[in-house]
Amino acid sequence: MKLKDSFIVYNKADDHILIDSSNSFSGLAHSNKTAAFIIECLKTETTEGEIVGKMLEKYDATEEEVKKGVSGVIEKLRSIGALEE
Repeated sequence: MKLKDSFIVYNKADDHILIDSSNSFSGLAHSNKTAAFIIECLKTETTEGEIVGKMLEKYDATEEEVKKGVSGVIEKLRSIGALEE
């Protein structure tokens, strides 16, 4: 899966915003640092398992917590049509 090219990521300090330039999703998606990390991973073709592995290397959390967080962000991105699968 991968983030669609029509979605533009804007990161500045603690402000993480996802914008759809195709107008299929109208609005902005704000995210925290963890979700922004997941979105960065999705800029290239990847799997949910690969994202979980990268997060386990970066964050001090259990695998269960990471899997739940990654799954939640991916579901939100799917709901706004942001992913190519």
